[in-house]
Amino acid sequence: MFEPARTCAEPNPTRGRPRPPLWGRASHRGIPSLFVQPLRAEALRQALTTGPRPAWRAVDVVESTGSTNADLAERARAGEQEGLVLVAEHQVAGRGRRERSWEAPPRSSIAVSVLLRPAVPPGLRPWIALLGGIAVVDAIRDVAQLPATLKWPNDVLVPVHDGDHPDRREDPRKVAGLLAEVAGDAVVLGIGLNVTQDAGELPVATATSLRLAGAATTDRETVLRAVLVELAARYAEWLRVDGDPVASGLGAGYRERCSTIGRTVRVELPGDRAVQGTAQDVDDDGRLVVREDGGQIHALAVGDVVHIRSGEPA
Repeated sequence: MFEPARTCAEPNPTRGRPRPPLWGRASHRGIPSLFVQPLRAEALRQALTTGPRPAWRAVDVVESTGSTNADLAERARAGEQEGLVLVAEHQVAGRGRRERSWEAPPRSSIAVSVLLRPAVPPGLRPWIALLGGIAVVDAIRDVAQLPATLKWPNDVLVPVHDGDHPDRREDPRKVAGLLAEVAGDAVVLGIGLNVTQDAGELPVATATSLRLAGAATTDRETVLRAVLVELAARYAEWLRVDGDPVASGLGAGYRERCSTIGRTVRVELPGDRAVQGTAQDVDDDGRLVVREDGGQIHALAVGDVVHIRSGEPA
């Protein structure tokens, strides 16, 4: 849920007038489709860094980079202040948890990281990734009008259409993931969100995109602004109560959005171990509470969760 960063060389969102759908396909060769609009850096800065209560201090948009998280971690170690947002149109060496790679065609997704220096007890910092997950879920529900949920700890799921029956939804698939990394006394939170990819452009069969899920908008700028405004508001409230997940409502808010709770799950742990049982809760330390069939209860701080369908073999 919360990892050390590696040293690497490498005002509310407007629902606005509808824009033309971004149906252009991005190339697997790294050449963005002419039909996919680039992000407007100046418009993002105007919306997010100005006004009486700016959401963020600065917003940088780059055409391509290895990893936005690695870039911000390096800047954090060099003394960069809190509140910097870095967005990449194309991220060629993005990373998820456990050093998994994450890549998408140019301009087909949102790859964004934010630099935070939270003045809270170190033991509460792992809540940043969960806080970010809530922000992404709420932004997708608001502007994309999809019933997004969280799979513990920080995967965002949306139901997808059944190709043969457009009115029917299949089991939810992953549309976004988050990774929080420590860089000195700073935390870098990265978000990867699939927006316009088609099925052939997704890395795994269990992933989806806003477009494939039937989102009300696939305008990346609209979605990005909604995510960043939600994230800033949640973060500010969390800081106001010194990171307390109860007083901030963060713990209750996470549990309300978490579709893992109540499911039969298998949690794959470091060292080739696994725990299987019923996910009963997410406690006030952000840990997943799993009760095995024999009654033993585990409070897990790390692990990869697999949701098991009824009648499905473990």
